Amino acid sequence: MINPEGLLAQLQDALEHDDFDSAIKMIEDLRGPDQAVLFSELEDDEQAELLPKLDRAISADILEELDDPDAAKLAASLPIEMISSIVEEMEPDEAADLLGDLSPEQVRDLLERIADEEEDEIRPLLLHPDESAGGLMTNEFLALRPLMRAQDAIEALRSWSPDSDEIYYLFVVDEHKKLCGVVNLRSLILAAPTTLIEKIMDHDVISVKVGVDQEECARTMAHYDLAAIPVVDENGLIMGVITHDDIVDVLEEEATEDIYRLSNVSDNDLDPDSSVWEQIKGRLPWLYLNTITALFGAWVIGIYEDVIAQAAVLALFQSVVAGQGGNTASQNVAMAVRTLALEHVTTRSQRRIILRQLLMGFLLGLAVGSVVGLGVYLWRGNAYLSLVLGLALVANLTLGSLVGVLVPLGLERIGVDPALASSVLVTAATDSMGFFIFLSLAAHFLTHIR
Repeated sequence: MINPEGLLAQLQDALEHDDFDSAIKMIEDLRGPDQAVLFSELEDDEQAELLPKLDRAISADILEELDDPDAAKLAASLPIEMISSIVEEMEPDEAADLLGDLSPEQVRDLLERIADEEEDEIRPLLLHPDESAGGLMTNEFLALRPLMRAQDAIEALRSWSPDSDEIYYLFVVDEHKKLCGVVNLRSLILAAPTTLIEKIMDHDVISVKVGVDQEECARTMAHYDLAAIPVVDENGLIMGVITHDDIVDVLEEEATEDIYRLSNVSDNDLDPDSSVWEQIKGRLPWLYLNTITALFGAWVIGIYEDVIAQAAVLALFQSVVAGQGGNTASQNVAMAVRTLALEHVTTRSQRRIILRQLLMGFLLGLAVGSVVGLGVYLWRGNAYLSLVLGLALVANLTLGSLVGVLVPLGLERIGVDPALASSVLVTAATDSMGFFIFLSLAAHFLTHIR
């Protein structure tokens, strides 16, 4: 991967002096993904100025590699004739992704201007949601027939001359276009010229339905270690193919989504350089919700205001109990969300997981509570304060560990993404429980703590 810093300065200098030949050569000398990395570092006006001057194939590769919102923003800023000529060079699935982010008027104008052949390939892909198998698939694939000879299949592959280098499997369909087999390229090449496809094809084909969520597609391909997977409709008719490069993008997108949601950021496209308004929309609602849960914790503390007033030392340690319970719960939330995402949790295993984490929380609480209790005794010299703090830590880490599993499992059960709200709910629960347990115990031993 290139380091764009030095090249970027040279490229911007060339653009500033209208030396487009040098700028174009700098882009052309790079590999496709590196071209997109360097191009994405340019300012919006620089991108709009340079893209039309590049070869159409290179422009198409750059738009395919850019993030969808950035590609759509750039495309919308260029003349419709320019974008239509670039779209004709793009892979059908990538072109459909780009058009899906444009306005209906722009999409209509583009489809009217591109060649009929490209329109016929792109238009069906626009019917499917971006995050479904239909939105991921490409309809550029070669379908073989069972009674074809291996030699004829190879000739068909030569005649097809696919643009993509990623031809791993050739799928076999019957006279009704129903998927009935798959042949890997190696088997086809090694087969005798007169061998029938039905003799070398695998009849047990793994496929996904056109409406299946992209995350399910990724799990299926990872589980069966597939480089490509066919997409079929409800009747088993082949609609398209998803290749591994599309799934890599999905895995990155889903990982980003889970990380953001665990951090209470609702918009997966946000980054530190996003506009102020976009960041406010994606972050402020969750901060309001966190504020409400924090105020609930403050209300719990308020119940014991007289206790704290009589033993001010309690204010030093109440956050320790709540914080450690929250940390334990967050560990469990992270493990639970990942396990649920990978579908490693079955109905039978849930009870075992809950009981094991309850025990785990108790053992962690015992270990942390003993050390903290001893440390506080050596510091403050009050055995009752140490006892209260130690017991509160044992109780809150035990309950926090339990809550950290129950909340994601419960959200999953009712059909809510466990990554979306787990951290907010768990933090509210562990803070409130920590304050309540610690201050309740302190109130019981108050005469010995003051």
